[in-house]
Amino acid sequence: MSYYKHHIFFCTNHRDDGSACCARHNAQAMRDYVKGRVKELGLAGKGKVRVNTAGCLDRCEQGPVAVVYPGATWYTYVDQEDLDEIIDSHLRHGRVVERLLLDPVADADK
Repeated sequence: MSYYKHHIFFCTNHRDDGSACCARHNAQAMRDYVKGRVKELGLAGKGKVRVNTAGCLDRCEQGPVAVVYPGATWYTYVDQEDLDEIIDSHLRHGRVVERLLLDPVADADK
């Protein structure tokens, strides 16, 4: 059994060259929001949910991005409502939010 039921990583990478990056989509604040909500809802801790910052997840063109393990479920999001849906559906109830999924092969040919 895994230490956490779900582990969500948020890309918060910033690229100085002006190219696409998750930091340009307020990724750090969004990650902080999810971490706070997970704690408020009593979902944080051993056997539950862990929220982490990640370096570049190399999906910048589809950003902002977050990935949930187990299952390597890749999401994009626009606002806190999208994140609330991921928290409630996926992190709380184990149901993938289909409308926010990233195309699993969109970056494979780059």
